[in-house]
Amino acid sequence: MKKYIGIFLMSLLSTIAFAQQNHYNLVIGTYTAPGKSEGIYTYDFDSNIGNTKLKNITKDIANPSYLVISPDKKYAYAVNETGETSTVTAFKYDAATGILTFLNKVNSHGEDPCFITVDDKNVLVANYSGGSLAVFSRKTDGSLSEAIQVIQHTGKSIDPKGRQKSAHVHMVKFTPDHQYLVVNDLGEDRTYIYNYNQTGKSKTLVEKSIIKTNAGTGPRHITFSPNGKFAYLVHEFNGSITAFGYLNGNLTKLQEIGTTAKDFKGAIDAADIHVSADGKFLYETNRGDANSISAFSILPNGKLKFIETLSTLGKGPRNFTIDPSGKFLLIGHQYTNNVVIFNRDVKTGKLTDSGKRIDVGAPVCLVFDK
Repeated sequence: MKKYIGIFLMSLLSTIAFAQQNHYNLVIGTYTAPGKSEGIYTYDFDSNIGNTKLKNITKDIANPSYLVISPDKKYAYAVNETGETSTVTAFKYDAATGILTFLNKVNSHGEDPCFITVDDKNVLVANYSGGSLAVFSRKTDGSLSEAIQVIQHTGKSIDPKGRQKSAHVHMVKFTPDHQYLVVNDLGEDRTYIYNYNQTGKSKTLVEKSIIKTNAGTGPRHITFSPNGKFAYLVHEFNGSITAFGYLNGNLTKLQEIGTTAKDFKGAIDAADIHVSADGKFLYETNRGDANSISAFSILPNGKLKFIETLSTLGKGPRNFTIDPSGKFLLIGHQYTNNVVIFNRDVKTGKLTDSGKRIDVGAPVCLVFDK
């Protein structure tokens, strides 16, 4: 009898451990004004079945639109998108409770920061309206220094609606080898590649090269394949994706592919782009009148093959993410104030509505602490 009880207890403990291993924190950045959001939301996400449960709300922080968690999961950093008064905030992050504890706040050195990235030494921010990027050093307690480098872009391009009258830095992203920083400037129709010196003994960022994208298309976000061989750049104004080969800080164009039907007449306003963890599929979202997500398979040569386009089931799909299990894809809708959870077929890449939602005000950024 003792033998069977022992086996039962071991089985029970194993089941509990397995269940715990499949729970992750989902941290959501939002716009607090105008809207009903109170700040940054932390949810428990069950990757077995896609259920969520609210763990914590970090209040009294203005427009924490984009955020990032440090590689060691001890700290979190958020931009505060408030025009001329924009800042960057550092928090201590407790993964067990989901609680973010304020550490300090510094000037973002540019209006309306819209993207942020981090490594074990620095935090880097893209300032959209200000047309600049800024580098902040991380102190030993996780707080931020004042900016150690600010780079101001000054160009413009041809968009007839006036969205390219000045530089608009939209994204800062490390290359997979961590030797370079890719910076998309929507206002200039340019993608910059900077040499990255993590220690900061000399300038942290030094310009290496510039890629001129198609005039009037607005380069927005870029993502890399897990093997580091390919990159995919989405253009906001027309929703097109440029596929590149990547090697040693150089991007070589492979393909240009659209994400809407040829006869589509409305506003596209492309938003986000990501590759699945297995490197087999790519997804891209459009806002505007489209409110769609497109799926592509990634061929061995890095080019994309269209699979499907479907509704995101909301308005203003600003950011999306694939959960750590790969079984779910979550899309945050800025204007319908919810996150729609899709089932994801890991074999085909196709998406279906799970019927599950997270009601949260103006979600802009979804981050798993995987």
